[in-house]
Amino acid sequence: MSDQPGTALVTGATAGLGRAFTEQLAERGHDLVLVARNAERLDDVAREVRAAHRVAVEVITADLADRAQLRAVEDRVRDTGRPLTVLVNNAGFGLKERFLDNDVEAETEMLDVLVTAVMRLTHAGLGAMRETGGGRILNVSSVAGFLPRGTYGAAKTYVTQLSRWANAEYAPSGVTVTAVCPGFVRTEFHQRMDVDQGSAPGGMWLDASTVVREALADLDAGKALSVPSVRYRAISAAARIVPMPLLQRLQSLGRG
Repeated sequence: MSDQPGTALVTGATAGLGRAFTEQLAERGHDLVLVARNAERLDDVAREVRAAHRVAVEVITADLADRAQLRAVEDRVRDTGRPLTVLVNNAGFGLKERFLDNDVEAETEMLDVLVTAVMRLTHAGLGAMRETGGGRILNVSSVAGFLPRGTYGAAKTYVTQLSRWANAEYAPSGVTVTAVCPGFVRTEFHQRMDVDQGSAPGGMWLDASTVVREALADLDAGKALSVPSVRYRAISAAARIVPMPLLQRLQSLGRG
């Protein structure tokens, strides 16, 4: 890969971790392709980033649960005439209720965003980056993927395992894939689900900028897995050895 930053594409770029990725990648000198559903907010972020960092910013308004709109993003990722050096699959989706209390269409939409979109964009990125000489893909997963956390955790397990496998498979050809697995992060994500930040102890909440800084450092190092903060590294390590029935009992203690 060239030493030049090149262009980075970020999904879910206007808020939370996505906004932090946008800012820090621009600070590094990357031109940007920003993807989000809200066109007005997307344009506002693009203007601010252009003014603050003097980088080129392209925007794509897309709902990744819509296959036609997702395809437009895939086409941009595959465009080897305008190659990407970094792809950040960050777009989020969460449901507050338990599985049977959620409408099945809402559950399907969540999987479309968290699994199908990540898989398709990773597929597009791997192919294009291998053709153009290399690149880096960062998939935002979650420590929930190590725990029995319903369909959200199941989706994040897929993202983590896809990323770890793809890194082993394609790093020798110049394309690395990293899954970043944060825990609770102070962003709009939980607010949109109407989840009170008092639902977890204060010490478990992470700062978005710090999470992104650690994730990008691990991306630079070519690591397959990035778990920000010592506390969550300990939790993820313990989750791999604690029997599932015990994990399920511990999970149930915090439910109303």
